[in-house]
Amino acid sequence: MEKFFRLKANGTSVRTEILAGLTTFMTMAYIIALNPNLLTGFAVGTPLWNGVFLATCLSSAIGSACMAFLANKPFVMAPGMGLNSFFAVIVSSIVALTGMDYENAFQAALCIILIEGIVFILLSLVNIREKIVDSIPLGIRLGIGPAIGLMLMNIGFGSNAGIYAEGNDYTSPFFAMRDFFGAMTPRLLRDNMGAEYNQMVITVVTMFVGILVIVLLAKKGFKAAVLIGMLAASIVYWACDYWVLGSNPFASLKTASFVPPFGDMMSTTFMKFDFPGLMKLGFFTAITLVITFCMIDMFDTIGTLVGTASKAGMVDSEGRMPQMKEALLSDAVGTVVGACTGTSTVTTFVESASGVEAGGRTGLTALTSAVLFLACIFIAPVAAIIPAPATSSALIYVGVLMLQGLTRVDFTDLDQIVPILVMLLAMPISGSIGHGIGLAMILYTLIKVFSGKAKEVSALTYIVSLLFLIKFFAVV
Repeated sequence: MEKFFRLKANGTSVRTEILAGLTTFMTMAYIIALNPNLLTGFAVGTPLWNGVFLATCLSSAIGSACMAFLANKPFVMAPGMGLNSFFAVIVSSIVALTGMDYENAFQAALCIILIEGIVFILLSLVNIREKIVDSIPLGIRLGIGPAIGLMLMNIGFGSNAGIYAEGNDYTSPFFAMRDFFGAMTPRLLRDNMGAEYNQMVITVVTMFVGILVIVLLAKKGFKAAVLIGMLAASIVYWACDYWVLGSNPFASLKTASFVPPFGDMMSTTFMKFDFPGLMKLGFFTAITLVITFCMIDMFDTIGTLVGTASKAGMVDSEGRMPQMKEALLSDAVGTVVGACTGTSTVTTFVESASGVEAGGRTGLTALTSAVLFLACIFIAPVAAIIPAPATSSALIYVGVLMLQGLTRVDFTDLDQIVPILVMLLAMPISGSIGHGIGLAMILYTLIKVFSGKAKEVSALTYIVSLLFLIKFFAVV
C-alpha cells in the first residue's frame, strides 16, 4: 500500500487516508438517495428508482476507484448535483415532445451521457482537456478554490438544510439562511412554518454545534475534526428528534431492505440505451444537448479538481496539478460507467474538499470512499440516516478554509479581481462551477481585448470564452 499510494512521500498515513475517505463519504452520502429521487421524480420503490439507486452506488465506487489507481488523488466521484437535475429536465422534455413514457425517455437520455463520456475519454487521451485546463488564466485559477468555498457555504447554510412544511401544504422548502435568519421575527416564521418550526430550530442548532466542534478540534490539531464534528452533530440531531419531536430517527431501519435490487437495474437501466428514441428529438437538438452536457461537466470537473488541489497544496506555482490527465480520464470513465449502469453524469464531487481537509492526500482516500459506496449497495438505509445539518457543518467549515485562497490574489490588478469577484458570486448563486468559470473567462477576455492587451490572451482562451458566450446567449 505504501509503495502503490506513496503515502510517506505525500506526508500521510493509512489511518489518516481512511479517516479522510470516511469523512468525504459522509459529506456526500446524501447523493445515494437524492440522486434516484431527482432522476425519477421521487418514485421511491419503483423498479426505475431501484435501478438508479444501484447505478449511483456502482458508478460512484468505480469512478472513485479509477481516481485512486490511475491518478492517486483523494478526489471522490458521484453523479453530479445540478447535472442530475438538468438530466431530469431533459427526460421530462423528451416525454413532452415525443409522447414516450418516462422510463423510455430516461433510456433515450442515457445515450447523451454515454456519448459525453466517450468524447471525454478521447479528449483526455489526446491531452485536449488538459490543454483546456492550462488555458484558464492563472488569476482565475487562483479564484476557483475560494469561489467553490462560497458555493459550499451556500449549500451548507441553504439548500442542504431545507425543511418542507407539509402541514401548511408548503410545496417548497424553507431554508436556514434565507428563511430562518431572514425572518422578520421568530413568531412570524413559526406561524408560517407551523409544526415544522421546531424541526427547523433543531436543524439550525445541530448545524452550529457541528461547526463549533469542528473548529475547536481543528484548532487543537485533530485531523479527524470534521468527522468527529459530523458525528457530534448527528448525535445532537438524533437526540432532539427523539426527545423533542417524539419520533425515532432510526425507525426506517426496521422496515428497510438490505437486499440489492439487481433485477430492477437489469430491466430498467443497465445498458438500456434508446438511440432511436433520442433521435426523435431531431439530430441538431440531440447534438446540442450533448455539447451542453459536455461544457457544463468539463468546467465543473476542472473547477473542482483545480480548487480542491489548490487547497491541498497539490499545484505548482502556475496552478497546475500533477496527474491532471489521469484525473480527467478517471472522471470520463466514471461518466461512461454511470451511463452504462443508468445514471446521469458522474463527476468529481466538490465535497472531496472535506476529505482533503481531514488530511487526505492520495488515492487511498478515494479508494476508501469507493469501498463505502460499494458497501451501500447493502447498507444504504444506514447511510440514509445521516442528517443533512450534520453534513452542512462540514461543508461550511471547508468552505471557510477554501476562502483562504484569496490571499494569493492580487487585489490591485483589475484584470484578475473583476473576473474573480464575479465568479465568487456566480458559483453559489447559479449553483454551477462551470458557469462561474465561464463568466470569469468571458470577462477576463473582454477586459484584456478592450484595454489593448489582446495579445496576452491565448487562442484557446478565446475559443473557450466564445463557446460560453454562445452557450449563454445563443437562442436556437
